[in-house]
Amino acid sequence: MIGSENSAPQIPRENALRDYRIVCRSRQASILGRAEVFAGKAKFGIFGDGKEVPQLAMAAAFRKGDFRAGYYRDQTFMFAKGMLTVEAFFAQLYAHADLEAEPASAGRAMTGHFGTRLLNDDGSWKDLLAEHNSSSDISPTGAQMPRLVGLAYASVLYRNLEALREFSRGFSNNGNEIAFGTIGNASCAEGIFWESVNAAGVLQAPLVLSIWDDGYGISVPNQFQMTKGDISRVLEGFQRRAGEQSGIDIYSVRGWDYPRLCEIYLEAADKARRNHTPAVIHVTELTQPFGHSTSGSHQRYKTAERLQWEKDNDCLLKMRTWILAQSLASVDELDRLEEEEKTGVIAARDRAWDAFREEIDRERTDLLAIPAETAPSPDAEEEIGRIRGRIAEAPHPFRRELLAAAEEILLELRETDTPVRRRIIKWKGRVLQACSGRYSSDLYCENGRSALAVPEIPAVYSPDAPTVGGYDMLNSYFDAAFARFPRLVAMGEDVGQLGGVNQGFANLQNKYGALRVTDTGIREATILGQAIGMAMRGLKPIAEIQYLDYILYALQIMSDDLATMRWRTRGGQMAPLVIRTRGHRLEGIWHSGSQMAGLIHLLRGVYVCVPRDCTQAAGFYNTLLLSDDPGIVVEVLNGYRRKERVPDNLAEFTIPLGVPEVIREGTDVTVATYGACCLIALEAAALLARAGIEIEVVDVRTLLPFDRHGMLLESLKKTGRILFVDEDVPGGASAYMLQQVLEKQGGFRWLDSPPRTVTGTEHRPAYGSDGDYFSKPNRETIFEAVYGMMHEADPIRFPLFYR
Repeated sequence: MIGSENSAPQIPRENALRDYRIVCRSRQASILGRAEVFAGKAKFGIFGDGKEVPQLAMAAAFRKGDFRAGYYRDQTFMFAKGMLTVEAFFAQLYAHADLEAEPASAGRAMTGHFGTRLLNDDGSWKDLLAEHNSSSDISPTGAQMPRLVGLAYASVLYRNLEALREFSRGFSNNGNEIAFGTIGNASCAEGIFWESVNAAGVLQAPLVLSIWDDGYGISVPNQFQMTKGDISRVLEGFQRRAGEQSGIDIYSVRGWDYPRLCEIYLEAADKARRNHTPAVIHVTELTQPFGHSTSGSHQRYKTAERLQWEKDNDCLLKMRTWILAQSLASVDELDRLEEEEKTGVIAARDRAWDAFREEIDRERTDLLAIPAETAPSPDAEEEIGRIRGRIAEAPHPFRRELLAAAEEILLELRETDTPVRRRIIKWKGRVLQACSGRYSSDLYCENGRSALAVPEIPAVYSPDAPTVGGYDMLNSYFDAAFARFPRLVAMGEDVGQLGGVNQGFANLQNKYGALRVTDTGIREATILGQAIGMAMRGLKPIAEIQYLDYILYALQIMSDDLATMRWRTRGGQMAPLVIRTRGHRLEGIWHSGSQMAGLIHLLRGVYVCVPRDCTQAAGFYNTLLLSDDPGIVVEVLNGYRRKERVPDNLAEFTIPLGVPEVIREGTDVTVATYGACCLIALEAAALLARAGIEIEVVDVRTLLPFDRHGMLLESLKKTGRILFVDEDVPGGASAYMLQQVLEKQGGFRWLDSPPRTVTGTEHRPAYGSDGDYFSKPNRETIFEAVYGMMHEADPIRFPLFYR
């Protein structure tokens, strides 16, 4: 492990003073940012003070084409590389919902959450080799780590896959790009950190990870965070030894040692870039001069001795002392420089505030410009005057206060229909419409590359189309997909040499190579994160999660990172990957789960496809691979051995998302279901037909999106009755489907009987065939639910005979 005692290179005066300007600028931004929060002009602040100097060194090693996956204290680095202006920094602090002012998130992410725009306005990729790139930050501690693995590993593929050469323009220069990660010392205690570091070492992904160590995790010191209180010592087992091909280069350096920091970062980055090896730089003896955030004071948990040590070892003070000791500048020069930066930051703050307030203040002016009128009563007139006065006198009201005032005024005018009331309603409508775009756009792709815009290509069957098992169908499909899409790669547990536990990738590693069909360890979070990072660099990954139950291990990354990415960057970044998994009807507590309600509620921003067979799954894969949206396909476990006819256009046919399919027509009851339950519903339909009841079975096919064109409503209009069937717990996905049809589509108007659901039990499925039968919907439970509805409607014709 390299320490910080060796001699460091000389740094030119102009470089040192340029860097000192940047750290002074960043420190002033932190100081003034806190003041803005305490003045009530911003909601919350978390800043990078105390971490400034090492971030300069990281910036010196960072090149165009490289990527950053960091956390919310990296403002100095962003300033140093020109990826962030001081005005944009304050615009984010104020939550300015304007891309021009705040290009990282348009006010959707709180301060310290940085990112660059990887996409052009039309949704196409920028030339990432011409940019300094930063993936969009998220708050969950450590959650940037899985994505970091993928951002780095993409360089391995670009360097070693000949098939990617023609597709690498704008994405990679022979895999020479590296990914820089940052994380706080306390987050290194998390499992996701260790999973990611281990994955980076196994993959030999070219990354440089900085651990900013200020000795605390909010109030908890290192001694309670990790064994021996020192992350470098815990990481020693990963250290690459002389002559070894595997391992990680681990460095330790003090965070105030400016020349040594520069040397180590340049060395680590150069080795990672040339040799495709990962590095960890443990940056110690950092401080946090003003505490963790604006939510609390560090004086509450740090001793007087520690506070004094932090003052004496502040990296800015140390850098200033070093500059003076090296005779690179005089005291007066540095004083002037510091004052210039302070003045500049104040001016930038004021410009950002004025820009933030401009439109809101104009909307307030427009509201107050609507003339007052005689209200229906003196009391109402007095109340309207009070409301208008409150808004007029507020120093800097938010839109929520303006809209609240407008609503109160409309309440007082509810008994009148006057031009004034209509003008207020019109004003309110304009503001709400504009804010819908400000806060709710770009959850999914909204351009021509949307999965919803992929043209439907029906499956075509010749008279002699072969009939094969479902796993053979998927194996043939993936073979054709790898040949069709050179950027397509797949990774997951057992997908390589074995070809997948259900043989969907059988023999494809031999055909396409281990870099395109890759075995991984048992590490669901980083399988998903690896795919995210690769997709952000122009590749098209399939991340295989072996069973649906194992999604839980990756769910936080799927929800907090993948699902929010396009939205939290307001269309500036995307990760169009495909998640492949399988589930339902297998026997046992941990292999037959149906966490669908969890998925559809936690993964808004990811399309959720639930095919009933392997042919349908292939159609969904084709659709998703042609789009810029991420999606998950949940294959049916017991469908792999079921025989299916192979479409002639297996590699091309597509299934539209959000378009259900009627798989059995009927007139009495609509049964809405999906996945494995489709077959069971069809079995129940045959039994019900013997009782004189014809049900219409509708396969909803996708849960996100759900029935975009109201097909279920049309079926309900015909039958007057509806039953929702699925394997999730009571009130899970069945309640979601019910809400979509009855509330959103207005289906309650067409009900002749109360709607019903047939679901799984509240507990996990018990083992064995009987355990499955009594834990999940079956033919008999569907039969009795439908028959009971018809009995209520016509007890003479449909008498109860089973109880």
